Amino acid sequence: MLRTWLPRSLSARLVLLTLGTILLVQAATFATVSFYRKKFTEEVTVEFTATTIRTLRASLAEIPADQRAEFVRQASQNEWHLWSRSLPPNTSVEHRRPPRGEPPPPPPPGDIRNTLRTFVKALNLRLDDDTRVALSRGPEPRLYISLLPDLKVDEARQNREWLVIPLDRIAPPVATPVIIVWLSGMGLFLLLAAAFSWHITRPLTRLAKAADQLAAGQPERVTPSGPTETRILGERFNAMLDTLAESNAVQRTLLAGLPHDLKGPLSRMWLRIEMVEDPTFKEGMLKDVQDMQRMVNQFIGFVRGSDPGSYQFTPMVINTWLDEQVTAWESAGSPVRLVQMPSEPLSLDGDKMALGRLLDNLITNALNHGKPPVEIALKATPEGAVITVADHGPGISADRRVEAMRPFSRLDEARTRTGSVGLGLALADSIARAHQGALSLEAAPWGGLEVRISLPAKAAASDRNPAA
Repeated sequence: MLRTWLPRSLSARLVLLTLGTILLVQAATFATVSFYRKKFTEEVTVEFTATTIRTLRASLAEIPADQRAEFVRQASQNEWHLWSRSLPPNTSVEHRRPPRGEPPPPPPPGDIRNTLRTFVKALNLRLDDDTRVALSRGPEPRLYISLLPDLKVDEARQNREWLVIPLDRIAPPVATPVIIVWLSGMGLFLLLAAAFSWHITRPLTRLAKAADQLAAGQPERVTPSGPTETRILGERFNAMLDTLAESNAVQRTLLAGLPHDLKGPLSRMWLRIEMVEDPTFKEGMLKDVQDMQRMVNQFIGFVRGSDPGSYQFTPMVINTWLDEQVTAWESAGSPVRLVQMPSEPLSLDGDKMALGRLLDNLITNALNHGKPPVEIALKATPEGAVITVADHGPGISADRRVEAMRPFSRLDEARTRTGSVGLGLALADSIARAHQGALSLEAAPWGGLEVRISLPAKAAASDRNPAA
């Protein structure tokens, strides 16, 4: 369940981790501050305010009744005033039940009275001399403090005095600018987290791209950057590329040197076989030498196909090139036929000789290890072009197709008697990857082996613009 909700990329996970940590810390800080703020309000602010109210009541009791209103007005600089009457109908005392009937509308959201309601309740509980504190219910926020004892006689309530304190100048605990600043800070932290995650994951992204290019046969070094771990990983990757390049160079040297060294003995064997008079012996020796020559040619072709510097890319039309290749095989009497060709020309920047070597190897494998006829088709796809070479033999099982693509892989012992060293499919795959394509082995509809070569071709310019 957790894996389903988590983002897949490392960068997004780092952003989520950073932002989640910030939010958790902010929530913990807010909860802690709220707890101690409430505790301070209950234990300190309420007690301090209750003592102030007691002192204020005692001070006003010493002033004659007719002078109290003027005293309060002057002492508060016209902010507070005194009412010498009963509790106004738009006022509520927190410890009493509200009067019956339709209740007045509650204060609007953000009104300071919503915040002070709990404070007034605690203050009424703390006052023990019948002093009462109330909040207004009208449109203007006000605080009422009784200055005389609470009498039970209705007539006495008409002479009750209340100190009225306006609350419109008291700012709410969390003002809008504070919220805007907090949200801006969270957005800034999110941007920093994204930049920090990008800085960490950027070297890994480059390394993944370099690994893809290495798999495509186009190795490219990376620049070590980022934290120490990613720098070390980049350096190790470059060291691996150097080792692979050295190994490939040694392999090409060995493969190129061996056929070159065998050419001399093979030439001498050809000459000596021609001098032999026994026809049976001569025929057998000629067949063995032909097999050896075919092996040498396979080594040479594999070395050339695996060397990126040996390719010469030029614009070519695949339709015309494929038709010429199949015609050459048909003219030689081989059971090879072209069964499908798209009407639109498909162009490609490729090496005609290398692609010809690819197609010849596939046709030769189909004739030697499958059964004729060999059917060749060219199909246009949204991604490019697909060339298929299919035979009517037993095919290759799905669990052995990966093994068949490896160099020097021979799936049956009969191939040792046909001059095959297991480089045909490996060479074809190498040539396809050099052209930014791919080679795969599939099962033909009738059960034989079908080799699919996908190439990044496009519609020829003449077909897209006939007037050109």
